[in-house]
Amino acid sequence: MVARQSAPFSAFTFGFLRLIRVQNLLIVVLTQFMARIFLVGFRPDDQTTEHVRLLLDPSLWLLSFSTVCIAAAGYIINDYFDVKIDLINKPQRVIIGRYLKRRVAMGVHQILNVIGCLIGFYLSKWIFLVDVLAVSLLWFYSAQFKRQPLVGNVIVSLLTALSLIVMAIYYRHNTGMLLIYALFSFGISLIREIIKDMQDIRGDARFGCRTLPIVWGLRRTKYLIYGLVGAFIVSLFFIASSLHNFRLTVIFLLLLLPIAWLTYRLVLADTRRDFGYLSNLCKLIMLLGIVSMIWT
Repeated sequence: MVARQSAPFSAFTFGFLRLIRVQNLLIVVLTQFMARIFLVGFRPDDQTTEHVRLLLDPSLWLLSFSTVCIAAAGYIINDYFDVKIDLINKPQRVIIGRYLKRRVAMGVHQILNVIGCLIGFYLSKWIFLVDVLAVSLLWFYSAQFKRQPLVGNVIVSLLTALSLIVMAIYYRHNTGMLLIYALFSFGISLIREIIKDMQDIRGDARFGCRTLPIVWGLRRTKYLIYGLVGAFIVSLFFIASSLHNFRLTVIFLLLLLPIAWLTYRLVLADTRRDFGYLSNLCKLIMLLGIVSMIWT
């Protein structure tokens, strides 16, 4: 166990923001707000026809805050269970046990989950059920499934897609567009999670994890990712074609360029640094996908 250090408030605050992955939470907020404006659009019950005023939708703010609370709690519980592994894989990012007591981290995790679920209950019983499902999956993922081959990757990818699925459940307007972007988020997230396992293979192996790169080896895991990329691309174009959305088809054609570069670099990847680059590239593709909502 890492020794807890005293630190100035500014250092503690910075560490806590890293713990909850504030940059990832901002991407979640951006995704939901852009989905509200450009995918959900104007519903029959909207009192405005101006895009900017959709940002003032109180339900959107509550839904986004609920999602952020649960996601932040998920990052905390994930790091809570992974302190020893993270000391090997990414020692500079260890916060729990160094700047934040374990019991305090657990308390914050529980408070954030309660707040997120209560807001979900206020909005809709269906949102509440999705929130409870997300909280449960995050706990079991962090405690057990993360160390199993593939199942943990699928769970965290599904949780990423849920940020858009809850939009479809709550607003029930233009759900086809919301779900295809949810599929996009799921696919890119799944590829990224497997790549992250390849990046963290040394620390994971030391503590008995059985992720895909450990069970199959790096070469066979790469073959799986090639297959996933192919299935991902075919699925997106098939759904875009079924929606008869020409703009969406063009967007996916443009996204083939960074996806092709990702595949090329994956063929050559062999070191932790290489896989770290690919993980960041997946983030960039995800961000490009989010921005593309403007043109759908």
